[in-house]
Amino acid sequence: MSEVARTPQVLVMTKRQKVRRAIILVSLLLFPITLDYFSPYLIINGASQGIIAGSFITFSLLFMFSLFFGRAWCGWVCPGAGLQEAGFGVSNKRARGGKFNWIKYFIWGPWIGIIVIVAVSAGGFRKVNPLHMMETGISVAEPANYMMYFTIIGSVVILSFTAGKRAFCHYGCWMAPFVIIGIKIKSWLKWPSLQLVAATDKCKQCSTCEKNCPMSLKVREMVQGGSMENTECILCGTCVDNCPDKVIRYSWNSKV
Repeated sequence: MSEVARTPQVLVMTKRQKVRRAIILVSLLLFPITLDYFSPYLIINGASQGIIAGSFITFSLLFMFSLFFGRAWCGWVCPGAGLQEAGFGVSNKRARGGKFNWIKYFIWGPWIGIIVIVAVSAGGFRKVNPLHMMETGISVAEPANYMMYFTIIGSVVILSFTAGKRAFCHYGCWMAPFVIIGIKIKSWLKWPSLQLVAATDKCKQCSTCEKNCPMSLKVREMVQGGSMENTECILCGTCVDNCPDKVIRYSWNSKV
């Protein structure tokens, strides 16, 4: 194997990656305001009263977004992304992923079941209130709210430091299944959407893409296999911007 193949390139922060990092860090700073808009509990509480709460609306929009942009939200906007990537300087080990990715569905499945049960018991949804249980519109507005805020922050940080880069995205995120279902639907329908494509014949197998992938995916194998589709791919573009031979690129088409 050539010297290039044995020595992957280090991470290069291109302008696009700097912009992406800036967006997710700003999103992280705004998390004390937006926390409840991602709350799984508020959906249950609202459903028990026949109310479509703010987080219900958020998750619905995320699902619709995923039908055209996959998991780009996870790579470009999510506050949890900012928190996890800010910790790369402390712990940059790869997440195991793979067979453990099912854990988030174990969390998500019962939660969805509870929502359905309480909504049916309440006679269905009868009202939309984006500010349900959020009179001020700010999530962390009272001292009691800090306990939940720091519990979530601590869980994400501890999981990332112990289980690898963006481990929360792989194992603990209750939003990811909504987006992954959207990806499956768009792939089945084969309509145009944002995705990655690779020119396999140009790949020199230097593994730069794989080394720098924030989701610890086996990107080189994806390139060699001729398909970049992976439900754990967050379309962050790190592989696009760091490939020395420009093998990978963004595309908007219906190719699966």
